[in-house]
This record gives sequence, C-alpha cells and structure tokens, in this order.
Amino acid sequence: MALWLREFVWKLYPNCNELVYDSYNALAFGWSISDRLGDTFCSIAVMGKYLHFGFYRGVDLSDPDKILLGQGNQYRYIKVKEQGDFPKTYIRKLLKEAHANAVARNKIALMKKPAKKIGSRPKGQTITKMTLVNKRRPNNN
Repeated sequence: MALWLREFVWKLYPNCNELVYDSYNALAFGWSISDRLGDTFCSIAVMGKYLHFGFYRGVDLSDPDKILLGQGNQYRYIKVKEQGDFPKTYIRKLLKEAHANAVARNKIALMKKPAKKIGSRPKGQTITKMTLVNKRRPNNN
C-alpha cells in the first residue's frame, strides 16, 4: 500500500524531492519543493495496520468534503487501510492546492530573507533525512 501511494505522488510531482524519515514511531516519507522539511506539502506515514496520507499544512486546504483528520495547528491526514479506500480524485485536488501553497510560502520566505538559504533545489531525488537506531514502534511495522 505504501509503495502504491508513493508511486501515486511521484507520478504527479516527479520534480519534487522525497524526504525519508525513519523515526521511533513510523517510517515516513514526504514530498518537498526543496530539500527542507518546512517545504514539504504531503507525506505518507507507515503505521502498524494502516497508513497516514497527510498534508503538513492541511489546515490551509479547502477540504470541502471534510475528510481530513487531525486537531493540531497544521497537519491533517486521512487513514488508508486499503487501496479502494483512497479517494484519488479528491486527493489530487488537495495535492494541487498543497503544492501551490508550498511554492507560494517559499517565494514569500525568499522575498523576506533573500540572503538566507531557504533550501537547495535538487529535483526528483530521494533524500534520507533521519534514521533512528532505537525504534519504539511495534514489531508489526
């Protein structure tokens, strides 16, 4: 399931970068317009019995059908247990909006601090950002 979702995003955004985080509670990969986590617009987190397909700035998305879950200040997601559960057409619309928002935020950041390095611009790469040796996630992951 995770590989199918990964391919779904790669086909839509081949010039973005995949950032991989293998942390204590999940293996997560997200797509970014640069090499920075702050420029990430969507992610997949592999949990025990399901996946999270999420948006780092999901609170900024229109989500007219109100399918996104989460109560935090930024992140919103859907749980995906099977390929048939995944609303591809709806998510494509949200991805388009999330990507445009990430590009716009990055342009604003560059205008405010042009001398500051906002993030390099590799394109279409998989970049491992973090791997923790001592993981606390269940053995069924």
